[in-house]
Amino acid sequence: MASIQQHKFTPHTEEGKNVIQINNLRSKIANNRQNIIDASSRVINSGWVILGPEVKNFEASFASYLHAAHCISVANGTDAIELALRALGIVSGKVVATVANAGMYTTTALLAIGATPLYMDVDLASGNTTLAEIKRVLDLGADAVVVTHLYGLAAAEIAQIAQECEQRGIPLLEDCAQAHGAKVNGKNVGTFGDAGSHSFYPTKNLGALGDGGAVTTNRADIAEHILALRQYGWRSKYQVELSGARNSRMDEIQAAFLSVFLPDLDTANSRRREIAARYDVEIRHDQVIATHQIDAGYVAHLYVIRCSNRDALREHLHLHSIGSDIHYPVPDYRQAIFGDRFSSIFLKNTEQMSREILTLPCYPELTNDEVGRVIAAVNSWQP
Repeated sequence: MASIQQHKFTPHTEEGKNVIQINNLRSKIANNRQNIIDASSRVINSGWVILGPEVKNFEASFASYLHAAHCISVANGTDAIELALRALGIVSGKVVATVANAGMYTTTALLAIGATPLYMDVDLASGNTTLAEIKRVLDLGADAVVVTHLYGLAAAEIAQIAQECEQRGIPLLEDCAQAHGAKVNGKNVGTFGDAGSHSFYPTKNLGALGDGGAVTTNRADIAEHILALRQYGWRSKYQVELSGARNSRMDEIQAAFLSVFLPDLDTANSRRREIAARYDVEIRHDQVIATHQIDAGYVAHLYVIRCSNRDALREHLHLHSIGSDIHYPVPDYRQAIFGDRFSSIFLKNTEQMSREILTLPCYPELTNDEVGRVIAAVNSWQP
């Protein structure tokens, strides 16, 4: 969800080499150019640009892909989190458990509602929260839980977490923005809890060519609630009955683009896993640690390593014309917006990861030669 400007999509050269970017939308668009043009023409010729047949078609297709009963599209992934939480009964003053290592997105949604975040620590090996942390925050009185499937890696204990929340009568939202297609025991993330939030920001595994988001759920009451919340709180046209609503509608053209990319999602995820597997096998450096396991629960949205001398490695990669990024450098509770509000919080693993993580290029359009260049550059680093 970061700003497009941060990804530096425009190719350039350093030291006579083409830069390997952290992501490259130009290649994705080029590979799908004719289908994208056809989708654009279809929308333009229809004269229907918002909440029309393209949106309905994509919502049905994505729900079917996930084996979810309902998919309600919205304007972006952060709206998906906020509106899902509102539909789950979260209002101002409620306390919601969330992680602090996922870029402030859930926290932003909570601030918009007026709810209070209760931060959970994560497993150092994966970056995801654990059943033990869920039990801790539920014992502290959390009114809802948000589990983020970070970096494209499904939270391994999501089934047990969902069961724990259900037994205690606490709603569970899965943030699946980085995990489209990830599965645990054959079941898609986003279908374990009461609802799943999704982002279709362009660099996601399933990305539009602009912003977009969705909420998936198997509960008809939640789906109906979000349908109203995304359009002013209408129960019927111009009849506002729900508070906390907004204008959060997906454009027809973005839905059409998503319908172009959805059929290839599993193939693209397989290519991501191939790249990640090659990194796992061929990167051999005693200061570099991977943060995932490669199986159906990992769709390699990001390939994130840990390194105690992260900044030096990043500079080395830059000198070899290889882009990198940090997802994410500041825990939510350390953000300047809070001042000293959360100064008493210290989550050991979250803090360590913020100091050590580094993201390497990992997207379907990377060539085998480019993957080899990344591997060689990491292995040649001499701290």
